[in-house]
Amino acid sequence: MKLALYQGPPIEGDIDAGLARIERHLSAAAMAGARMVVFPELFLPGYNRPDLHESLSQPLGGEWCTRLAALARAAGCGLCIGWAERDGDTVYNAATAFGPDGEMLGHYRKIQLYGPMEQASFAFGNGYTVFDFAGHRIALMVCYDIEFAHHVKALADRGTTLILVPTANPAGFEHVSTAIIPGHAASHALTIAYANFCGTERGLAYGGHSVIVGPDAVALASANTTETLIVTDIAKPYDPALLSTQSADHREVTS
Repeated sequence: MKLALYQGPPIEGDIDAGLARIERHLSAAAMAGARMVVFPELFLPGYNRPDLHESLSQPLGGEWCTRLAALARAAGCGLCIGWAERDGDTVYNAATAFGPDGEMLGHYRKIQLYGPMEQASFAFGNGYTVFDFAGHRIALMVCYDIEFAHHVKALADRGTTLILVPTANPAGFEHVSTAIIPGHAASHALTIAYANFCGTERGLAYGGHSVIVGPDAVALASANTTETLIVTDIAKPYDPALLSTQSADHREVTS
């Protein structure tokens, strides 16, 4: 399977411009043969924009989801993206994956909220999401989640072969891309795709260095610190006969 990551600057709350950018890169990735593109954390409406998290947040299945599904369907390419999700009076730092047909494959709420800004804006998620796509068993995580070994192990124990990680990692934390992610990938024999921002947002400088790392800890594709779309083949899909049967799309509450 070919997988793509988009690394670029934040959209600063301009939702229409953000959706137009998603459309362009979905089309480009599809032309390169990608089945799925991963975009950064809180791409809609922006990460370092706590002033927008509550006011612009959308419900699951709302306008943003409808438009994102339509973009994936039009391009014939799957999409995984981070966004601010509203559920009643609660807002979550969420990630959702859509298939090339526009159907929602999986939805996830960030478990490990980083720092006071995130904890003021969002509620903690409490479970994992795993689904099957293109012969892989795929899990979603968001940014800081992937730095915790017990989460990666829990997903590996569920048969995960690929983890998609929208992130908003600041400059100065490049070791996440170069050391932590390769270590987790090798320790659990899986592939990890880590899609970051570049540029700045309200004084926060992002580190870039988005990466796709295979189960041998080798980077299959990586970015530097500029806007880019990377596309690469990832490891051969698993043989479902070797794994225990699980539902195609489920959420399990962690202890």
